[in-house]
Amino acid sequence: MSEDEALVVSAMAINVTIPEALRWTDTRRGQEFRLDTLNVRMLPDGHLAAKAYGRPVEGGRGAYVSFTVPDRPELAALVTSAADRAAERWAGHQGLG
Repeated sequence: MSEDEALVVSAMAINVTIPEALRWTDTRRGQEFRLDTLNVRMLPDGHLAAKAYGRPVEGGRGAYVSFTVPDRPELAALVTSAADRAAERWAGHQGLG
């Protein structure tokens, strides 16, 4: 890439397992879901955005559905800690294998 070409990074995202003690349930279309994973994205302005994902409590082959992350301090702390840890790991990358 030449110096005058702009490098565009269109997305930065991480997946985070929600610790058991912080998991919750939510309902969509009459079906209850257990939320167990966060997808955290860094927005172009440097702020973070997160969605929670889970599967139906009843089991089966239900879709993996996204939900809004509740406004709870412990979940905000989890998102921040995960982003900080991801930044450390990215900073220490060793290039292509």
